[in-house]
Amino acid sequence: MQRRTFLGGLALTGLAGPWLQAWSADTMTSSSTPPGLPLLASDMLPAGGSLREIPKLANASSVPGHFQATLTAAPLAVPFIPGQAATEFWAYNGGLPGPLIELFEGDTVAITFVNNLKQPSTIHWHGLPIPPEQDGNPHDPVPPGGRRTYSFNLPEGSAGTYWYHPHPHQNTAEQAFRGLAGPLVVRSRHDPLAGLPERLLVVSDLKLDRYAAIAPNEANDWMNGREGQFALVNAQHQPVLPFASGGRERWRIWNACSARYLQLALPGSTLTLVGTDGGLLEEPQSGLTEYLLAPGQRIELIIDAGSRRDRVELSANIYARGKMGDVTPDHIMPLLTVDFTTVTATEQAALPLKLGSVPDLGAAAVRKQVVFSEKMSMANGRHGVQFLVNDQEYDMQRIDLVSRVNEVELWEIVNHSDMDHPFHLHGTQFQVVEREFDGVVTPVSFRAWQDTVNLRSSEIVRIKTVQRWPGLRMFHCHILEHEAMGMMGQLKVV
Repeated sequence: MQRRTFLGGLALTGLAGPWLQAWSADTMTSSSTPPGLPLLASDMLPAGGSLREIPKLANASSVPGHFQATLTAAPLAVPFIPGQAATEFWAYNGGLPGPLIELFEGDTVAITFVNNLKQPSTIHWHGLPIPPEQDGNPHDPVPPGGRRTYSFNLPEGSAGTYWYHPHPHQNTAEQAFRGLAGPLVVRSRHDPLAGLPERLLVVSDLKLDRYAAIAPNEANDWMNGREGQFALVNAQHQPVLPFASGGRERWRIWNACSARYLQLALPGSTLTLVGTDGGLLEEPQSGLTEYLLAPGQRIELIIDAGSRRDRVELSANIYARGKMGDVTPDHIMPLLTVDFTTVTATEQAALPLKLGSVPDLGAAAVRKQVVFSEKMSMANGRHGVQFLVNDQEYDMQRIDLVSRVNEVELWEIVNHSDMDHPFHLHGTQFQVVEREFDGVVTPVSFRAWQDTVNLRSSEIVRIKTVQRWPGLRMFHCHILEHEAMGMMGQLKVV
């Protein structure tokens, strides 16, 4: 039987075996609407309005080099659709997205998390180089009504574009799609691009039913990862970005979607890549017409107006990631409108030739292999799919790999499944060394700090990495539904 034919009936016919059936039932208990309710028409959400800045989380400490604050997760009713009842989101400190946490290299940080949800939760500091016990992994849940203070120091060299989101076992996907995520920027006091106007663009997904309530996941969402009918930027639908009069801006972009891939394009302009997840590149990479941002990834771009004085849409172009089953065809998704009519400058100085430092991690002492795969089955007359790491579903009680502190390792990440998967490793930034596809090995053209990398179907990606603290780390697919369905493993660092 052809795989695609086998999967054709999966869309709404009871995906997976007993484990997923129980999981889906648990998920429905916290939703206000049942699966299968028609979705809100895509033209019902108002668009436009000037892009809002994300408010900063206030520092309660007056001590230089110390940051102290509180983040509270709680339900938030927002009148999102005119004429409809308010939509209930879950939010940090009453904001969508959560407030910007702005830190500096060398800071001592203490952030107290207050959980006013009805589910356990954590805060995972995605990409930050911090000790495992402070990283909000699934083994450290904060119960409803509870609180936890996360304390850590930020080492020199950690400037970059990070974010924070929940990571509780079995509840991560729902908490994220209901709104729990926020940007985090670690700054250097010697940033060569510090003088440029900076935009923070947090892209998220929104799936609303016909009554403007956040819809629960259905079978296709669990299988392919959740994509809503709306893509938001800073929780706004297709806002307008008035470009700086000086004609150049620095954009930090977060893909905070559960599963949506962002094939970013700004027609008529080229993009200059200057930074990835963990900070600035060594040199600008100019002349890009598109850039693929997988779920969980972040980038820094330089945008130059040049001679243009028009308005143009920043869009997510179609990217074929191998979705399974009966799915709605993809289409170009407008994200925001860039208004270049505000520009007055006619020339730009050259960008610095040297941006950051990405030294080679050196020779690897150990090799490891991680294999992503899927398994189709039919149990009790029902189609099923499992998402696996090294042929196993995630088990909180099992250690999958063991590493040593400060030991450089070469990881070979293999995608034996039929769709793309973004691989994420906790607690460190890694360097992609090469990619292998159809037997052709392609070394990377420049080094970069990353904590998330995409793998196409049948692709192999090799990375160099090193862990700096002992303890338990997670590695997983950052399509959050796949993580929940078993595509996650545990690394013990000794």
